[in-house]
Amino acid sequence: MDPVIDLILRCGLALLFLVAAIHKLRDPVHFRATLIDYRIVPGGAAGLVAWLVTGAELAIAAALLVPGLHAAGPAGAAGLLALYGLAIAVNLARGRRHIDCGCAGPALRRPISGALVARNTVLAAVALLALRPVAARELFWVDALTVGAALLSASALYVAVDRMLGEAPLRARLWSEP
Repeated sequence: MDPVIDLILRCGLALLFLVAAIHKLRDPVHFRATLIDYRIVPGGAAGLVAWLVTGAELAIAAALLVPGLHAAGPAGAAGLLALYGLAIAVNLARGRRHIDCGCAGPALRRPISGALVARNTVLAAVALLALRPVAARELFWVDALTVGAALLSASALYVAVDRMLGEAPLRARLWSEP
């Protein structure tokens, strides 16, 4: 894989995990309550698990940016994204569609949905792409511009799609009302 593509994947995923961890650090009580609501972690362990998840997100963000941890960062990212998707899928199967996904931070409550499972699956697949061997070549200034522009574009696209997913239940209600 070209090193520019590798940098885009790693930096984009690192940004995703860093923002996710910051959301959780800003309101740990809300995140703990969200974990309890999933009914996967025993209530007494939710506080510890909340800190472990937040720490894992920070560690994954760092590992994605450290050249010596080429496999650990993407593998950890794919694993955690798959775990999040599984937790959502389990609750959807239980019929618990009302619970907050916990992915948009405390400021925006978003019920879980199949679209979030699909999003996490796609993101996990993207993380696995970063495990491919990187071709050795010299990087130039234009490569830095390319990485920066790609990160800005990908971030804007992610936010737009994320916002659309979050507003899907509202749009569905609007379209179904007579």
